[in-house]
Amino acid sequence: MATPPPPSCVSASLEKQFEDFRVQLDETASVRERIRAVVMEMAATVRLMNARLLLVHHSLPNPDVLEKARAQAGVLKGLFGRLAEILRECPGQYYRFHGDWRCETQTAVSLIEFLHWLDTGSLLMHPEAEKILGLDPSEFGLDIEDYLIGLCFMSNELPRYAVNQVTAGDYDCPRKVLKFLTDLHASFRMLNLRNDFLRKKFDGMKYDLRRVEEVYYDVKIRGLGSGDSDTRRGRQVTMNQ
Repeated sequence: MATPPPPSCVSASLEKQFEDFRVQLDETASVRERIRAVVMEMAATVRLMNARLLLVHHSLPNPDVLEKARAQAGVLKGLFGRLAEILRECPGQYYRFHGDWRCETQTAVSLIEFLHWLDTGSLLMHPEAEKILGLDPSEFGLDIEDYLIGLCFMSNELPRYAVNQVTAGDYDCPRKVLKFLTDLHASFRMLNLRNDFLRKKFDGMKYDLRRVEEVYYDVKIRGLGSGDSDTRRGRQVTMNQ
């Protein structure tokens, strides 16, 4: 039977182990504190960018409004760069701290996606989103789930946008939004999503799609969409002949 080590040896080994723990915890706390300082700036920038983009709901898209929102995207790029510098000091620890900036990243993705759609009417692809945010996939990339959740958040804005644009006189907007959301929803259905937060956000997309469909059909029935006025005019000419 093995002889137990003297009490003094046990105490020394315990002391060394917990001293190592203390050093590691202090280092982690220091890194997390620096990360959270940057994340607070990110949250403020995201709020400001969101406030800029909210103005597009009140009128037809204004170039000045969109330009101010783009300026905030540039600020976000710099902040993500600062996060990357911090993480370079602790390689392999990305997902250990990822939760500290995850929410801000998802919101940032939704805003740059919405801004891109307002400019082009198309989806901002994952590599393009990484580029706008200044992320390098080899060391600090854009998490796929964060990107997808950001798309779901952006989807939530589109029904409201379609309604407000019709009010402002853009009767073709619901058709464009409907086509975009239909394609996006169909693409999401290719994914085998678990019963988690992403799945719940995707399930909400079908309600966004349904609301836009209702707006589109209402505009269509009233003959206000693009091509409808030409159709009515053609019918009137035929009736008068």
